[in-house]
Amino acid sequence: MRRTSALSCLVAALALSACTHRGEVPSAGVAEDDDAFCRANNVTVGSPEYVACRKDRDVQHGNAAARADRAQRDLGEYMLNNPVRP
Repeated sequence: MRRTSALSCLVAALALSACTHRGEVPSAGVAEDDDAFCRANNVTVGSPEYVACRKDRDVQHGNAAARADRAQRDLGEYMLNNPVRP
């Protein structure tokens, strides 16, 4: 009985630890420093072009996070609807 309880606690801990990194954006395309990206395009800090560049980067980050969340949700739904029975 004690072994079953320990095993179920371990499974629950692993399941919860998988959720801790969900808010991070995994895409490599927008992971670089936004300030460096905008400065590399010859945009001066404080100009309207710089503000627009940073806003565009924020939108890209948000879209990447939404795609990652959608992919995770789709995978979960697929796994629920298609269980593997050994």
